[in-house]
Amino acid sequence: MGTSQSSSGSPSGVPMVPPWVPDLPLPPSSAEGAPPDATPEPGDATPPAPSPTEPRQPIPMAPARRFLGANRNLGDYARSGDGASMRRGLGQYVKKGYGGSSTATRRMGGTAQTAQALYSALSGGQGNAATATGGPLDPALTDGRSANEVMDAVVEAVRPVDGTQDAEASRTSIKDALSDVLNQFPDADLLNLQPEQRELAVERFVAGDVFRRIDLDIGRTIREKAPNAATGLGRLKEVREYVRETVSASFRRLRETGQRLAAGRITQIVQSAIRETFQVFEGYVE
Repeated sequence: MGTSQSSSGSPSGVPMVPPWVPDLPLPPSSAEGAPPDATPEPGDATPPAPSPTEPRQPIPMAPARRFLGANRNLGDYARSGDGASMRRGLGQYVKKGYGGSSTATRRMGGTAQTAQALYSALSGGQGNAATATGGPLDPALTDGRSANEVMDAVVEAVRPVDGTQDAEASRTSIKDALSDVLNQFPDADLLNLQPEQRELAVERFVAGDVFRRIDLDIGRTIREKAPNAATGLGRLKEVREYVRETVSASFRRLRETGQRLAAGRITQIVQSAIRETFQVFEGYVE
């Protein structure tokens, strides 16, 4: 599935959000009533007011066997392929494993931050530091390279290796997202994507990273409980596609309320989409 092997389980008594994850302010808990994007007219010196954020809460400590319910349901799903068991497992993963969608969203703070860097790197233009002369994506350095080499260069520029599983997962998610863009837009210029193409890249990156977090935490259960290796991989693919559909629907709902990806607001919008996704999952056990 393009991810590193799932961990053997999360220890208890440690913060649910590791210290290396950027602890970003959470967006409102619902898109309802959230202010739409406000693009100032030329010459307008008054920037749009920032959206409200939730007060910071202490990061909870992980209880013992916090993924027990998720693993039980996903084990049933691995054996039977029952979609209801999968959804309950995802719900238990968020509700019990992370204590709810708020903490689960904070766990994905690195994803939101990386999404901002990815959007910027793919934007092109004179103001893009990554593609400026001497930058990591300087066209003089990438000219003549294959699409695969350009994607690798973007990955290195956006999410360098830092020794964490989070970085490894995000690097794979970035490359998969860029591949998806090229599959849909074969003539796309990866270093100067059109708005629709950038949105797709960010959306697919976020979906990939959310899935890989789930896989790293509890994917091992699906691999071990499935009748055979091929079935296990098939079940994981189904989970990945389900996560992608849910993330896509979350972005779509945000767009319908006027919240679109735009420079300077990527982190906030991505966090809102992640939170909506986790709220959907959490709802499966209510």
